[in-house]
Amino acid sequence: MKLTRIKLLIVVIVLLPISQTIAQTDTLRVMSFNILHGATVKNDFNLDTLAGVINSYQPHLVALQEVDFKTKRAKEYDLPTELGYRTKMASLFGRAMYYDGGEYGEGVLSKYSFVETENFALPHLPSSEPRAALITKVRTKNGNIIQFVATHLDHLEDNKDRVMQAKALLEKLKGSPYPTILAGDLNAETKDESIRLLLTEFTKPDTPNAYSPTWPSDDPRINIDHILYNVPQKWKVTDYQVLCENYATDHCVVMATLVFTP
Repeated sequence: MKLTRIKLLIVVIVLLPISQTIAQTDTLRVMSFNILHGATVKNDFNLDTLAGVINSYQPHLVALQEVDFKTKRAKEYDLPTELGYRTKMASLFGRAMYYDGGEYGEGVLSKYSFVETENFALPHLPSSEPRAALITKVRTKNGNIIQFVATHLDHLEDNKDRVMQAKALLEKLKGSPYPTILAGDLNAETKDESIRLLLTEFTKPDTPNAYSPTWPSDDPRINIDHILYNVPQKWKVTDYQVLCENYATDHCVVMATLVFTP
């Protein structure tokens, strides 16, 4: 009996620091930024401007769409690495397709190191442009592992591809034990079937700004760039902004501040 109590005490002492670390809250600033393959709306390819937009808001996590990797139109630059260098963030690229002598897809920038990453190819019709979701996990400074998913769904008026892609994302992410943020240019308003499907498992912030138009940046008319999250009871959205930097890109930048409580 005495030996059992000693063993129990040892277990409690060992686990106590771990539980204290995991139980801490985290405040995360999250950005979704369609970078128009680095071109800017004047087609002058200004990576310093793109980095300046990111640096001005100091996000912890950035979902990048329309990302070029060593294409001719991007002067053979690796755009996520270039932006990571300019923002002092860890960078990651996920290919959706080969394009223009290089690759094209998604990117993620993170103030935290990646503990796991996966480039997940999304389904599409044979005649449609390939799409992908870049699924990452990061460990925050307070020890929480957050799953951050950056994606760019199909842009066609016919939503067949978007619906397939939403279903594939739900199937892929369901049952994950990790709190998840899904961010990106989803090319659809909340009335679209693809978004309605995603909202069966994810939550859109309950703030008017989350429904503000995000495209085009010079005269926004439709809300197609989104930041969503699961396990809503563990998140509190303290700020949500639609930032129309109408020189850097043709999309408004979406920025949310979320407090995560384990």
